[in-house]
Amino acid sequence: MDNKEITYILHHYKEEDLPFGAVSPPIFQTSIFSFKSSYEFSKALNDEINNYLYTRGNNPTVNILEEKVAALEQGEKAKFFASGVAAIASSILAFVRSGDHIISVKDCYSWTYTLFERYLSRFGIKTTFVEGTDVGEIEDAIKPNTRIIYLESPTTFPFKLQDLKKIAAMAKRQAIRTIVDNSWATPYFQQPINMGIDLVVHSASKYLGGHSDLVAGVIIGKKKDIEHIFKTEFLNIGAVIEPFTAWLILRGLRTLHIRMQRHFESTLKIAKYLSSHPKVERVIYPFLKSHPQFELARRQMSGGSGLFSIKLITGNISRIRKFVDKLHYFKRAVSWGGYESLILPYVVSHPDAPRDLKPLVRLHIGLEEPEMLIRDLENALKDL
Repeated sequence: MDNKEITYILHHYKEEDLPFGAVSPPIFQTSIFSFKSSYEFSKALNDEINNYLYTRGNNPTVNILEEKVAALEQGEKAKFFASGVAAIASSILAFVRSGDHIISVKDCYSWTYTLFERYLSRFGIKTTFVEGTDVGEIEDAIKPNTRIIYLESPTTFPFKLQDLKKIAAMAKRQAIRTIVDNSWATPYFQQPINMGIDLVVHSASKYLGGHSDLVAGVIIGKKKDIEHIFKTEFLNIGAVIEPFTAWLILRGLRTLHIRMQRHFESTLKIAKYLSSHPKVERVIYPFLKSHPQFELARRQMSGGSGLFSIKLITGNISRIRKFVDKLHYFKRAVSWGGYESLILPYVVSHPDAPRDLKPLVRLHIGLEEPEMLIRDLENALKDL
């Protein structure tokens, strides 16, 4: 997609006939919908996926958002959930049963890993974890009962990429469904469905919302797959997004193309600065030439987001904490994708980290002036 098409989707798509000539989509803050006749009532009860009956199923505000995000991802249909992990779990649960096998990248989101390792294993569904950087390794892990290959490109601490086009083609030959978490790149920089991936999931709490004021998730894919998820996991589990939350995401989407470009430009500037800093051993960002998968990043993404990692020259926890605590403009917090800059040392989220991972620190570059953030980092690195 070019920027004109993206701008049309973000600003105008599915908003041509809003009630009363409204410029902003209304918030349909209602739990139920009524009908003029018993015939219409019966019709909705028998076909909830195509009617407004109960907001746990469909809601007009939510549906406008789903249409936009499906168009951005070049998918046929989308379904929003109350959180990213609810979307991830539903995309998987809808297509597996006891005795099935899953292949997943080992550096996936921690709660996705927990879903595979602790939850699904209780029901006889086993998962093989792979690095993901070698298509051959994934192919070797396939078993006769493999149903899903789960990807996250790039992963969010080591920033390893998977070759989505090659993996999708290989999986299709063996009738295995592919799912990828595209939260990092967003549909602005990467469209996995165009590379053959079956389902795309997002934590919409990240860049789609963009303001750190909501929690939501979404699945995008073929109409038949999304309708299957709707009828099985979505209605049954009830992890429904609130209409107001959907409206907040719609508002955030207005500036997605502007925000993502700013995140990318600022992050490149700061990552290059840190690459030459004597207190930093390594900067891990897919769009630096030093990244081992730089060419793959350029091939399957048109840009990158604000999240990357650095490896400090020391693994001394007290010194790392001192560096982190000295930062003024970087908030110490989980998640990412908002307007603000964040920092998360690996040793905070993984207290028993092995020695080689202790120096890892994850940064999210927000929308502040990059020079201001560079000065903040410079000041904090002095005493490292």
